[in-house]
Amino acid sequence: MTNPKISPGMQQYLDIKANYPDAFLLFRMGDFYELFYEDAVKAAQLLEIGLTSRNKNAENPIPMAGVPHHSAQQYIDVLIEMGYKVAIAEQMEDPKKAVGVVKREVVQVITPGTVVDSAKPSTANNFLVAIDHDGQGYGLSYMDLATGEFFVTSLTDFTNLSSEILNLKAKEVILGFELNEDQEKQLKQDSNLLLSYSDSCCENSDLLSPQLAPIELRVAGKLLAYVHQTQMRELSHLQKVSHYEIKDYLQMTYSTKASLDLLENARTGKKHGSLYWLLDETKTAMGMRLLRTWIDRPLIHQAAIEKRQRIIQTFLDNFIERADLSDSLKGVYDIERLSSRVSFGKVNPKDLLQLGQTLARVPYIKAVLESMTSTDLGELVDQIDTIPELENLIRSAIDPEAQATISEGNIIRTGFDERLDHYRKVMKEGTGWIADIEGKERQASGINNLKIDYNKKDGYYFHVTNSNLSLVPDHFFRKATLKNSERYGTAELAKIEGQMLEAREESAQLEYDIFMRVRAQVETYIARLQSLAKAIATVDVLQSLAHVAEQNHYVCPQFNQDKEVRIVDGRHAVVEKVMGVREYIPNSIHLTDQVSIQLITGPNMSGKSTYMRQLALTVIMAQMGSYVSADQANLPLFDAIFTRIGAADDLISGQSTFMVEMMEANQAIQRASQNSLILFDELGRGTATYDGMALAQSIIEYIHDRVGAKTLFATHYHELTALSSQLEGLQNVHVATLERGGEVTFLHKISEGPADKSYGIHVAKIAGLPEGLLSRAGHILEELEGDSKRVTLANTSAVVSQETSGNQQLALLTSEANEVIVDKLKAIDIMNLTPMEAMTILYDLKKEL
Repeated sequence: MTNPKISPGMQQYLDIKANYPDAFLLFRMGDFYELFYEDAVKAAQLLEIGLTSRNKNAENPIPMAGVPHHSAQQYIDVLIEMGYKVAIAEQMEDPKKAVGVVKREVVQVITPGTVVDSAKPSTANNFLVAIDHDGQGYGLSYMDLATGEFFVTSLTDFTNLSSEILNLKAKEVILGFELNEDQEKQLKQDSNLLLSYSDSCCENSDLLSPQLAPIELRVAGKLLAYVHQTQMRELSHLQKVSHYEIKDYLQMTYSTKASLDLLENARTGKKHGSLYWLLDETKTAMGMRLLRTWIDRPLIHQAAIEKRQRIIQTFLDNFIERADLSDSLKGVYDIERLSSRVSFGKVNPKDLLQLGQTLARVPYIKAVLESMTSTDLGELVDQIDTIPELENLIRSAIDPEAQATISEGNIIRTGFDERLDHYRKVMKEGTGWIADIEGKERQASGINNLKIDYNKKDGYYFHVTNSNLSLVPDHFFRKATLKNSERYGTAELAKIEGQMLEAREESAQLEYDIFMRVRAQVETYIARLQSLAKAIATVDVLQSLAHVAEQNHYVCPQFNQDKEVRIVDGRHAVVEKVMGVREYIPNSIHLTDQVSIQLITGPNMSGKSTYMRQLALTVIMAQMGSYVSADQANLPLFDAIFTRIGAADDLISGQSTFMVEMMEANQAIQRASQNSLILFDELGRGTATYDGMALAQSIIEYIHDRVGAKTLFATHYHELTALSSQLEGLQNVHVATLERGGEVTFLHKISEGPADKSYGIHVAKIAGLPEGLLSRAGHILEELEGDSKRVTLANTSAVVSQETSGNQQLALLTSEANEVIVDKLKAIDIMNLTPMEAMTILYDLKKEL
């Protein structure tokens, strides 16, 4: 509704703002983007810019803040990084020609999931995710607007959905249904997600496939609709949606990937110290992104894995050619991102030059690859499209010295356009033509000081002083009269002037028009460029893996169908790289079809967690096609990896260490199959000793009897080592130590059998605790070990609760007053308890006591 007290300009602002209530509206006014009202107040605080007001003398001045249009991107980046949306309203007509208020429209809405341009560009993917629900299952679709990648899948439950969103590191999720409180909490607890609700759906698009399931078609359509609503343009670089199944890859939860430091170091949040850091010897931005994808989604199909292995071996066998390939890849720019800039209409001459330079290198890359003999590599080479006609277009059209701007000329190469060449000749030679005319008329007229000058009003003219007016030729015509002189023109001078002014005014516009035509031609090649980018990225990743394998003496892993894990002198690849080969102590791992669980005992700081992570990293590297850090490796193909490594309270969601432990344990137990890998480190230590011990034993038994997954279980509970006499699929191993003169050295070597004692006090000594404190701890330990009367869990399958007060002890199982509880314990079917049921029973028994 129009407010009579508001100016027409502010009314225009309010009308536009009403359509974008959830976004900061940047309102173009001359050389600034202005914000008003609440937007201005909030932006001033967030961006640390000045807050002023419009109509300062009015009764209710309007808060106002602004940023220069030429540097607006850096301010937009800040708002987007904080999780906000920004709507850009541009002037749609020349203010000098406008009648009344200048027409303005929103031309783009930038959101955390749709960022393409940034003052600090990143090579990593930025995925925008959409989710929907049909009452039966969930649909999830995601897209990287900067590369055009577009995927969709369906999932059965919200936990899997949430995990996939976390794995994608999405910053924005489009919701096609209303979340309940628990679902919203689950989505937001581990990430700073912007949740955007949308009901619009794009159903008739060439990018969608009728073969998709209905829920997938709907969620992909909603994602497309949101992108078109926010970007407000046709995006020719968007690829046809690709269906995928999570089960087609090695499944890992977000917490598993974090605990294994796959894409970043979980403690620092940096690349250094991660598997990605170790394996990244890529030379292109496309290769870097694809390597991250391969690490994030290892394969489960042996044929596809071995195909990658064979190409890596080909690269290893051709050292010189691989070195040439690496050099050629260094000059390849980000073809995917350049294609998107063409589609967005934001490509500039520099971008096209980079694309042209890249295309010029492609024939050399292809020739190097063709010189290596390999059937698998040959299939990849066939996908490398050199596109010579596009390279020739860019080379012939764009000046090698062209700058990024497209409105100031000097961007089109001489020789490309005849009319432009004429304009340039006129501008270049025009000065000489003027000088020739000046000399010719000076000689013919006899006016020795005759000269040609120029100003904007009169253009080019002959300057004649009053003393020489009698010598002025008849073909001169008067242009202006001054006090002491006259200004004259001639038909010849007017002709040259017209040509020069036309050349000056028209050449810049002509260059712009030519550039737009070239850009439109480039746009027709986007699909071929994207296919080329995928092929080059694959080559880049494989050469990177070959380089890393060679530098670090990795071996090609073999796969078996016998469910046997045999790793000879395996190493944690990342730790080895950080420490150096000579200092790292390797360990062999052997699990057979009959032995599925290793129970690992030994002190902290001795290498148990490293040993466990070593196996997981070896599996991940092997199934992504990489060589592995070992002397030999023969593995089954795993379908999933579940971990609980490290302990930390989840303060954001208010969950204790123990609750997080139990949730992750439950997820592994419920979802793992006999083809999965489970790594549990010190499970059960977040609660009372015997509670934790009982749960740990119950979990081990459950995995052994019901799940059958390959499992490494590290523990401080020495009592659990007795399980090897009851569970035939369990093997005891321990971290070896060396004791001399009361000093303990951790050998970081895994040996068969259980550990014979704990070394907590020795670890405390290494940490530097005071000597007096350590001595007192030793005496207390001796007293506790001498006085303790414990019942072994493995022999009784019961829980003991001990409380020491002076010299009195309460032994639960021998007390006549607790016969009812004893009967209840005897009635428990431990072999058929889930961990959560066991915890409930323990809780009830403790209350009854």
